[in-house]
Amino acid sequence: MTPPQQDTESGAEADARAATKAAPDRPTLLWGVSLASMGVFLATWVLLWLNAYVINDDLPNTCHDVRRQSFPPEVACASANGTLTGANAGWLVALFFASLVVSVLVVGMSLAIATAVRRR
Repeated sequence: MTPPQQDTESGAEADARAATKAAPDRPTLLWGVSLASMGVFLATWVLLWLNAYVINDDLPNTCHDVRRQSFPPEVACASANGTLTGANAGWLVALFFASLVVSVLVVGMSLAIATAVRRR
């Protein structure tokens, strides 16, 4: 009969190995969220640009009070009664800025985590 083998690993070594298994080498989920939000940002930017410079291209020719905005792109015609023709949809502008903010914040967090993991 052979005696049972004893664990020769110390508690600190076991904790260190468990910590390296638990922490991923790269924050892949955060990078995925940042890429998705950057994709939404670019898609909304393209939609806003198309609305301003393709769909509403003829507004400056027919309007006396043209309002231009460069970020996000918008070309709108203000009438005398206060209505705007050709203005961007509010939800699209909100999505534009929200995806930009999320993208910047998540990229910052991902870079901070990657730097911290690399220094370890």
